[in-house]
Amino acid sequence: MRPQDIAELVRVSRPPSPYGARRLALTYSIEDIARVARKRLARGARDYLEGGGEDEYTLRRNRTAFDDYEIIPSALHDVSEVDTATTALGSHLPVPIILSPVGGPRLLHHEGELAVARAARHAGIPYAVSTLATVPLERIAEETDGDLWFQLYLWGDRSVAKNLLAHAQQLGYRALLFSIDVNVRSKRERELHAGVKLPKPDLTLHTFLDGALHPSSSWHFLTSEAISFPNVEHARGTSTSATSLSDMFDGTVCWDDLGWIRDVWNGPIALKGILPPDDARRAADEGVDAIVVSNHGGRQLDHLPATIDVLPGIVDAVDGRVEVLFDSGIRRGTDILTALALGARAVLVGRAHLYGFAAAGEAGVRHAVDILSEELRTAMALSGVTTLSEIDRRLVRHRDGDQKESYHDPSIPPIPA
Repeated sequence: MRPQDIAELVRVSRPPSPYGARRLALTYSIEDIARVARKRLARGARDYLEGGGEDEYTLRRNRTAFDDYEIIPSALHDVSEVDTATTALGSHLPVPIILSPVGGPRLLHHEGELAVARAARHAGIPYAVSTLATVPLERIAEETDGDLWFQLYLWGDRSVAKNLLAHAQQLGYRALLFSIDVNVRSKRERELHAGVKLPKPDLTLHTFLDGALHPSSSWHFLTSEAISFPNVEHARGTSTSATSLSDMFDGTVCWDDLGWIRDVWNGPIALKGILPPDDARRAADEGVDAIVVSNHGGRQLDHLPATIDVLPGIVDAVDGRVEVLFDSGIRRGTDILTALALGARAVLVGRAHLYGFAAAGEAGVRHAVDILSEELRTAMALSGVTTLSEIDRRLVRHRDGDQKESYHDPSIPPIPA
């Protein structure tokens, strides 16, 4: 080979930086982005992002369960044009992705929900803002004209929740995710060891020493406004947040709360945190618009089944009476394809977008959504489907030929092998 031929092959410059963020230049997957995020975050923030409940069995199972599903492509189809558009809770989605609500995101990046809202607007997808948002709802609404949803936690005096719902609705938040799987807060040992106590983390000598090893994120954390839950404060009529999240969740959430929520909220309602088919049927009977199959990303009760394993039984249990959305464990476009094949209308993406957020703020979230969207389009094309309506259970099979999760309804036949 001639020297000039070698020169043409040798790359001496970095590849393009997605949305101008140089640290994202060599990231091609969510795991690539996660590695960048881990390097930038001090231990406490990293453990808050990646940790789960107790021994983290549920957390791990959410990912490993996808390994048990195989995609069976159909050949000889024209896949030159692939359409990923769908709808969820009345929203038009160019891709079947919704950005999940997350409490306390300013622990990961100083711009908080503002950066995520801008990224969601650019992608044209909904962003569900948490009750425990660290930026006022009105500032988020002012930041974007995108599709904003609101996620509700309940505790104690229901007047606080009623004020929150009225405030969010007045600001134009269109759909409601009512989280039902955090009646009490779990024991999250990674966070305890790292001193993570929101809204006021423990700042020990070890914390400062660890922060010195991650100067960029630590500097922004220390020089930004103190983390608080301004929307909860607004609803309570006080400027004092709860001393810890454990103080806020008192175990009083029940089915009866749905009645007054329907009276207060004038828009679509989804129950987030459904796992047993019986709960899914009752949710449909109660007249909600959608359910979100979720185990809270493995952050609550440990030793739960993976959400992808219980999804088929729930889809069959509701029999089309409500929309079924999927949450927990998404890291690849093939994960999204599998969830869609098993009956989900769209997926909520939590940690995957948070890795991008922690790595590079708005640019990182946009890049994470781009990666998942392109991977989904590629997976669809390689599977021989061009629209989401063509995706069904014939596209996937379980390696064992049946579903072994404890919450599976025995009256529902397994996915054919």
